Amino acid sequence: MADELGHVRQMWHLLEPLHAVFYYAPQVTEEAAALGHSTDERWPAYFAWRAAPLGAVDADRVTAVFHSFSPAMVARYVPAGWDVAEPQEVLVARTRAVDRAYRALFGDRVEGAEFAEAAALARRAAEAADVTGLPLAGANAALPWPEEPHLVLWQAATVLREHRGDGHVAALVAAGLDPVESLVSFAAVGAAPPEVFAGRGWSSAEWEAGRARLAGRGLVAADGSATEAGRALRARVERRTDEAAAGPWVALGAEGRERLVELLGPLWVEAIGSGLLPSETTLGIGKV
Repeated sequence: MADELGHVRQMWHLLEPLHAVFYYAPQVTEEAAALGHSTDERWPAYFAWRAAPLGAVDADRVTAVFHSFSPAMVARYVPAGWDVAEPQEVLVARTRAVDRAYRALFGDRVEGAEFAEAAALARRAAEAADVTGLPLAGANAALPWPEEPHLVLWQAATVLREHRGDGHVAALVAAGLDPVESLVSFAAVGAAPPEVFAGRGWSSAEWEAGRARLAGRGLVAADGSATEAGRALRARVERRTDEAAAGPWVALGAEGRERLVELLGPLWVEAIGSGLLPSETTLGIGKV
């Protein structure tokens, strides 16, 4: 089982940059500006791009399903973003933005046979994902599939990462960690420095209050680092997350998964080497 879960985490590590590069590509910023969003900061467009599959939802809904963002921060951008562009407009622009970003990043390879094969395998995995009770995965899985392979690959990567993300939120809730505690405890095990999590909008007072609650449960030490119990709790969260994310990769099978790893490797290198992605993120990839 441990080996199987290692494969699940490997697929996440490979696919996450192929999804996340969208949020940093200049072509995507241009499409956001064309919709009318301010691009002085990334958040107005981020909330629109990511929440659009849910429809014109309110701030409470986005706060609940995104989980890690401060409610006050979400309320600055939702539902105001739907006055700038309705969800269906955002989804059309999102597809156009993916097309432009991937063509700029991968060039003629998007027209090649290997890209098409990777897209087909990733789609098979995404379509095998059980999205019952998983809001972001379910909303993205319900969208129509595009025809062009590079768009299929991004959509599949998105369904799979939101499937994992929804499962991660469930694991955090089961562990008794509220949104800010989830971030504090993650920083405490070395996933990223606390300042990396500042973009989630929590005030210093809210962060310290979350740390105090975790200290009261014996999960963090006075210096903010995780105790043995805190590390064990986070390890259980990560394991439950991997278990919840395993279904699509079991369905794809070892041969399909291994071929997809082979096909995605060069694309992963290109995405990482593009300089578009931040060197440290809130996901803790490679650190936990």
